[in-house]
Amino acid sequence: MGTAVWTAIDGGRLELGHGQGQGQGEAASGCWRQMRDAEGVLWLLLDQPDASTNRLDEAMLEELDLILAEIERAPPKGVVIRSMKRSGFIAGADLGIFRAASDARAVEAKLRRAHAVVDRLAALPVPTVAVMHGFCLGGGLELALACRYRIALGGASLGFPEIQLGLHPGLGGTARLTRLIDPLDAMTMMLTGRPKQARAARRAGLVDVVTEERHVAAAVRAVLAGTHAPRRPGWRHRIFTTTLARRLAAHRMHKETRRRAPAEHYPAPYALIDLWESLGGDPAAMQAAEISSFSRLLVGPTAQNLVRLFFLREKLKAGAKGGHDIAHVHVLGAGAMGGDIAAWCALRGLSVTLADTNPQALGRAVRRAAALFQRRAGGSLAARDAMDRLVPDPKGVGAAQADLVIEAVPENLDLKREIHAALESRMKDGAILATNTSSLRLEDLRAGLRCPERFIGLHFFNPVAQMQLVEVVSHDEAAPETLDAARAFTVAIDRLPALVRSAPGFLVNRALTPYLLEALVLLDEKIAPETIDAAAEGFGMPMGPIALADQVGLDVCLEVARVLRHGLPQPFAEVPAAIEQKVGRGELGRKTGKGLYTYKNGKPQKRARAAEPDPEIADRLILPLVNACVACLREGVASDEETVDAALVLGAGFAPFRGGPLRYARTRGVAETAAALGRLAVRHGDRFAPDPGWETL
Repeated sequence: MGTAVWTAIDGGRLELGHGQGQGQGEAASGCWRQMRDAEGVLWLLLDQPDASTNRLDEAMLEELDLILAEIERAPPKGVVIRSMKRSGFIAGADLGIFRAASDARAVEAKLRRAHAVVDRLAALPVPTVAVMHGFCLGGGLELALACRYRIALGGASLGFPEIQLGLHPGLGGTARLTRLIDPLDAMTMMLTGRPKQARAARRAGLVDVVTEERHVAAAVRAVLAGTHAPRRPGWRHRIFTTTLARRLAAHRMHKETRRRAPAEHYPAPYALIDLWESLGGDPAAMQAAEISSFSRLLVGPTAQNLVRLFFLREKLKAGAKGGHDIAHVHVLGAGAMGGDIAAWCALRGLSVTLADTNPQALGRAVRRAAALFQRRAGGSLAARDAMDRLVPDPKGVGAAQADLVIEAVPENLDLKREIHAALESRMKDGAILATNTSSLRLEDLRAGLRCPERFIGLHFFNPVAQMQLVEVVSHDEAAPETLDAARAFTVAIDRLPALVRSAPGFLVNRALTPYLLEALVLLDEKIAPETIDAAAEGFGMPMGPIALADQVGLDVCLEVARVLRHGLPQPFAEVPAAIEQKVGRGELGRKTGKGLYTYKNGKPQKRARAAEPDPEIADRLILPLVNACVACLREGVASDEETVDAALVLGAGFAPFRGGPLRYARTRGVAETAAALGRLAVRHGDRFAPDPGWETL
């Protein structure tokens, strides 16, 4: 049972308490508890055993079906559905039932049974109310939509995130939502996956009442008494019952969706648009067609890869064992990375001191932090509190009190060693020292440290506020408890830790470097940058390598390439002289306004392409990246394929719908992928030679 249990009924009033046990009039069976209040209203209280969050699954729905049959035989005055979990109402379906689904007909059969239960709830002869707090997502919102009324507590979040998994709602949500609220608003909710907070949901008509916990009983009595008439379709609904209106709106939706997600890579939004366009005027037919549409999507490669990535994220979180005692973080270096790391830690509730000898750098970092807090803190008071937690520290006195010190200075081995020695002499006992190096080996950086067991790498990715991954870098003298604390800290600040072993470039930069270098070689072969980027984007990368190199900075790319070329036995492409000349002239990319592209208002000025890219260009870019991943796996830089795939998707933007580089290789065929590398090696040189790890992959 969850820790939050409904323990008292008094004239329809229920209070949230702690502990276990059954209240008066309560019947416990599996996931659902039944309680009848003094006014004859039946409360169905959902509390999945041994789980912190309720998720829809077959057992829950089968149990609900039996309860609904009892209600039909002896109807109460009304039915209220609530969650007993503090985390929320229902956070969607149990995605475990979606993994490895391959038979669309079997999926359809299961969905029809689930639809029958939800339809039975919708058809009850008594008023039904869903009372929602916390997360009400996906299948949970679809269950709530089957009720006649919806009451949301302040802070509730309602949405359909299925599109992020390559799916659309599949439990009647497509038809019920477009019938309940403005159809265009409904389609936007489902196509973007963005949730609505309680009051926005009330304005949209998704929720009838927004209240606080102490007023729930009164709100339930009010809606059951008929003071809130169910929402009726408005004029926009009448317009979109016509095929022509839906066709015009669907055309615009297709056009806007193509800008973000090509149909050949992400079919779900297009399936949803087509479903509404063709059947939006007939909710019953739309709901029936939703079943087959959802089933086809689920067994397809995009959904299966995106569902797999969901579980890879969960695996990274689960790897953070235990907790941590990190309350104060000291960051040395107020450049773009250091300043943003400090701001993110402050946003996530930690006390932070940010040190730099350059007061202008500190000022810029604080201004960037203030802008971040205004965007992400969730209100002016929260932004002010975050700002209070971030303390500029020009003299670096915070290092003596910090539980974690993060060094984020430029990639210079001697400079970092000098700084580490100075920091260690001031740090308190038990504090952790971390470097944010992106390429230097920790074995080289730890030289001279008195306590190398408390030294690790924390490699954040730019931009810190958007990139979920943090590489937690180990070395053979790092203490297990230090690594455990670092991973727990990473999860606590809402990032995902990938544990990797110290090696040149670690995992992500090691794999990304040959991808970027090959793009520069293609550029030197007089292939237009727009063509190179188009080949990568056609494969599914969110940004082409030329644009990415400019965003990272050509000077940074060259430094990482230099470190890797000297630190690894495998051959890398040589950096063309023209690129080194650009760096010498200060043409470093987006940050200087000119690099491989010229920039205007921060945007690259691209020319129109004359023709589609040669298919070989994509292989020349992508296969060296995959080859490097195989090498990292063979060398033990990462412990397993899942870590490699998760890290490259989350840290390098590898095409998510392909599931990661090694998943892509397995889908294409391990033998065929290695052979394709061999063919490229014959034509273009030894840098494409397949790694020995292919033989055992």
